[in-house]
Amino acid sequence: MALVLALLSAAFYGTADFFGGVAARRAAPLAATVIAQGSGLVLVALALPLFPAQPPPAAGALWGIAAGLTGGVGVALLYSGLAVGRVSVVAPVTAVCSITVPVLVAIGIGDRPGSLALGGIGVAVASVALISRHDPAGNAQGHDRSVAIALASGVAIGAFLVCLARAGTASGLWPLLVARAASTLALAAAARVTRVPIAIPRAVLSVALACGALDVVANALYLVAVRDGPLGLVATLASLYPASTVLLARVVLGERLRPVQSLGLACAAVAIVLITAPSR
Repeated sequence: MALVLALLSAAFYGTADFFGGVAARRAAPLAATVIAQGSGLVLVALALPLFPAQPPPAAGALWGIAAGLTGGVGVALLYSGLAVGRVSVVAPVTAVCSITVPVLVAIGIGDRPGSLALGGIGVAVASVALISRHDPAGNAQGHDRSVAIALASGVAIGAFLVCLARAGTASGLWPLLVARAASTLALAAAARVTRVPIAIPRAVLSVALACGALDVVANALYLVAVRDGPLGLVATLASLYPASTVLLARVVLGERLRPVQSLGLACAAVAIVLITAPSR
């Protein structure tokens, strides 16, 4: 059951990203992100009693705030990238970068990742190079911009994963609540400073709200899966979330990839599995 929940969390994560990208295409990306994060904050607060635990100590709360700030930046960049580029390109590039950062941080603090993880980083670099190959007949400038945004988003989301892990796993949804509150407030402040009205068309509002709700459901499913199943397998399955994003882009938006980009997408999937595989 834990592995089934992990797969479901991946499906919800990927669907949430797709909805966020769609909302960002139809409204100001920052406004759509604020609304999605805010709706998620409300749902996390409502779900808090379902995962009873003590609030984190001061250090854990500070790591939760750091997670919120980095995660907010990462999500805002992700939705902006999805708004200006191909979903089937931005999503996997962001994913491979986000799971590479924690491995590099682990190396920096003295941990020794397994050979599979190190090999996965190499495959990840190759996958980004392949996926980012633009069509010579297309808009190379816009495409290159989306890849750059995806890379920056992946780094920020990777930092979010590191900070959230530092916040501790014994406090239930509290670290996620702190993180989501910090990200919502920070993004709302950024919107005010840049004079971006936090208002989107009514037709887009439901998409942004659904994005926030799906993201919270994905987090809750992942939390239960990690609690009841083997971490290595659960993390590997959950990290396959770009598959649902790419599938929705293919079915709903009719996106098509060049053969070299399809090869890069396959390499990204392999890289994700290698990096998240348990070391032996």
